[in-house]
Amino acid sequence: MKVAIVIIDMLQDFFEEGYLKYKKDIIVKNVNELTKMGRRNHIPIIWVRQEFKEDLSDAPLYNKKTGKKITIEGTEGANFLGELIRENTDFEIMKKRYSAFFKTNLKYILDKLESDTLIIAGVNTMSCVRMSAIDAYQYDYKVIVGLDCIEAYDFEQHESTLKYLRHSIAELKTNNEIQDFLKQS
Repeated sequence: MKVAIVIIDMLQDFFEEGYLKYKKDIIVKNVNELTKMGRRNHIPIIWVRQEFKEDLSDAPLYNKKTGKKITIEGTEGANFLGELIRENTDFEIMKKRYSAFFKTNLKYILDKLESDTLIIAGVNTMSCVRMSAIDAYQYDYKVIVGLDCIEAYDFEQHESTLKYLRHSIAELKTNNEIQDFLKQS
């Protein structure tokens, strides 16, 4: 078994307001614990972020329709949170849609790493985490979602998504359970 950790959209814009603003410190702490655990076990870390042009010409239909500007290239909001512990040996992927797989080189990187198991972390649970987990499952990866390392701005949708993922797509594990899983691997 070869594991990779995929961390999605831990970007400044997502933590500026609402529910995620209040969850920022704990999720950053937990993601940093997960990446430390991964590095101790020689597991590659892949950071995924989204970024759009100012005119939204490369953004999803929702953003174009509503004019919602988030994670715009060249802005602070499109940057990873400064508190995250990232290293030069980590991978970074830019995406333009919810899934970390859609029109990115993620599958290529995972193939080169010979990964067969993904631990997914980040935000937002009901959109980017969910779609990435589903696509990983569709590509026949074993999918583990880091319960301590995901969150959303909408608690009800977060819980609904966890119920869906748990049912058929992924195993949901806390950082302690992930640590035990890695010891057994």
